[in-house]
Amino acid sequence: MKKNLLSVLILVLMIVNIALSAVMMTNVISTNQKTAELMDSIGVAMNLELYTPGAGPEVALSDTVTHVMDQMTIQLAYSQAVNEDGTTTSSKPVYLVFDISLLMDKTHEDFESYSGSIADYDSVIKDAVEEVVSNYTEEECRVSFTGDIRNEILTKIQDLFESKFIYGITLSNIKYGS
Repeated sequence: MKKNLLSVLILVLMIVNIALSAVMMTNVISTNQKTAELMDSIGVAMNLELYTPGAGPEVALSDTVTHVMDQMTIQLAYSQAVNEDGTTTSSKPVYLVFDISLLMDKTHEDFESYSGSIADYDSVIKDAVEEVVSNYTEEECRVSFTGDIRNEILTKIQDLFESKFIYGITLSNIKYGS
């Protein structure tokens, strides 16, 4: 009799365990679905779905024309050093030297308007690049120069021409000095 009573008790505990597991899984799944919906709505609100600032459609290499510009030297914003007494002082000036090239889509409708004379706009393009880069410190440039700052430069150039025929830029030979 004791064996049967013990077997019944184990059976009842197993059924209770299964029931509680089912309730717990139902709660976890519904919470997970609500969290996924929340993340989707945040992504839509922030426009995060596969969006890179300044990026246009994919352009085939055969449809790309590259314009290599002269080497640029730009003075970066001063880094702030905090003294022991709490005052801030500017350190010595730091310069960023780099080569920049523009990637142009020759199938874009605006390409014909600027392709023959893009070199005439070099000084305006350099001014736009300097306007963007000179706002950053050396530390900020070292962290995000080939990422966020490059995208900001590209967006500024596209805004300058009011067109996206320049769909990308390349940065090379990046050097820092004082």
